[in-house]
Parts: sequence; structure tokens; C-alpha cells
Amino acid sequence: MTGLAILDVARDGIFVFLKVAGPMMLVALFVGLIVSLVQALTQIQEQTLIYVPKIVAVFATLLLMLPFIGDAMAGYMTRIAARIAAGG
Repeated sequence: MTGLAILDVARDGIFVFLKVAGPMMLVALFVGLIVSLVQALTQIQEQTLIYVPKIVAVFATLLLMLPFIGDAMAGYMTRIAARIAAGG
């Protein structure tokens, strides 16, 4: 396997990782921002308050995005298997 092929596989893996993890990370970011804003406006300084909404939101996003995630991972595995079968 050449260096160019290794870089191609790595780049493809990074793009798949971003497609899979990106939606959940963005939801966690927005929920954290909103909860922090509510905490600042109401002056509730409970540090553990932010975790439950984030966990629920990320879990709901995971359930909604599961078909997309499975498709992205299956496509990546198919491309990797094709490279292995082709000998490089």
C-alpha cells in the first residue's frame, strides 16, 4: 500500500467520523449553550444541571440519526473491503 493510498483511507475515515459524530456534537453544543444561557439569566449556578439535558438530547439525536450513521459506516466498510480485495 502506497503512502497516497494510506492518506486516502485516512482522509475518508476522518470524513466518515465527522459525518457520524458531527450531528451529536452540534446538538450537545447548542443544548449546552441554551442551558448555560438559562443558568446565567436565572442565576441558577448548579453545575450538574447541564448534564441531563445534554444526555437526553444526544441520545435522541443518536436515535434519529442511526440510519444515516449505519449507512455512512457501511459505505466506509465497503470501500475499505474493496481496497483490501483489490490488494491495496
